[in-house]
This record gives sequence, C-alpha cells and structure tokens, in this order.
Amino acid sequence: MTELDIRPCFDADSRKKYVSDGPIDFESWLRTAGEMDTELVRGVIIDRMAAQYPHEWIFAWLFRILGAFVGHRKLGVVLGSRTAVKISENDGRLPDILFIRAENAGIIRKDAVYGVPDVVIEIVSENDRPYNLVPLEADYRSIGVAEIVFIDPQRKRVRFLRKSAAGYDEAVLAAGRLEFAGVPGFSVQVDWLFADEKPDEFTLTKQLIEAAEA
Repeated sequence: MTELDIRPCFDADSRKKYVSDGPIDFESWLRTAGEMDTELVRGVIIDRMAAQYPHEWIFAWLFRILGAFVGHRKLGVVLGSRTAVKISENDGRLPDILFIRAENAGIIRKDAVYGVPDVVIEIVSENDRPYNLVPLEADYRSIGVAEIVFIDPQRKRVRFLRKSAAGYDEAVLAAGRLEFAGVPGFSVQVDWLFADEKPDEFTLTKQLIEAAEA
C-alpha cells in the first residue's frame, strides 16, 4: 500500500488538520493517527480539542455506570473515547461512549469498529460548534446507528435521536429519564448528568441491576 504524504495545516477555526494530495482513507488514518486525538472527516484528519472538566466528569460517571450494568447483565460491550468507528472509506469517528450488543460484537476488531454501534453518546464541549456537530450527527445517521445521544452541559439538555422506519425521531430532554431501547433496564435521570454531586456510582448501578433482575 502506498504511503500518503500527509502534512499539517491550519484553517480559520485554528484547529489543526492533516491533509494529503487526495482524500485520506480510513486505514491510512488509523496507521497515521497513532496516539493523536483526531477524527477523519471527508478525507481530512482533524484534531479534537482537549476536553474540559464538565465533559470529563459526565463521561467518567456515565461510562462507569453503563459499563458496569452492561457487563453484569452480559448485554454487550461499552467502549469509549479512543475507539475508532469506520463511517466510510474517508470518514472515521471517535464517539465519547458507544454500546454494541452482544450479538453484534463481531464488528469489533483490534484496531476499530467496522460496523454500526447500537448506541452512540457524544458529550458536547464548549469548543464544539454547529459546523462540527452537524457533520458528526450526519455521519452517525448515514450508517444507521439506532440511538444517537448528544449531552449538552452548557444548555443542560439531552438531544436523543432514535432510528425509525421513517428516519429518526428526535426528543430534547431537560428533565425526566434517559433510557435506551438497546440497553433494557438501564436509565438515568437527565438532571443527574449535569449535577455537581451525582448519585454514587456503586449504589446506583446496584439499584439498576436489582430492578432489571426483579
């Protein structure tokens, strides 16, 4: 396979990008990216901005609860943050959190996920702009992710998209429960996501498991 001449550049949003003479393909991105925190968007490698505390606090709390619940119930696999998902030959994403049901685990390979996750969760950072988020959502829609979630700490709301026969049904939640059809028995209150003092992870996970197994 011919090695591409990939070189860095900057544009108006000051986010570092890496380009070649033609679109960069998914496999070249995986080989080149290494330990860099990047995504592949329309054949261009784009640096992701460093996450701030609200993002990481929500991520860590939700990832641990969801992962423990799914693991105990043997429902599938929860991955996050650094797991590449192939969108197309020239697009690859790194969802904050993703869930793959046990029966679909074959799409997970050593270097990336080559298939459609059942749930994708993205936590919106202060640095994210519509021109970043719209293509991200479009990519997940394009491969048919069943449930797509955007958690927005600034607006204290959750955008939830669920695939239907007609496309995607959307709900915006500022309160109430966040639950997934793909993860039966799991749910969290929306306001817990944005609270400074979140419910204890062990206690909450234990309660969710007990309720699911009752």
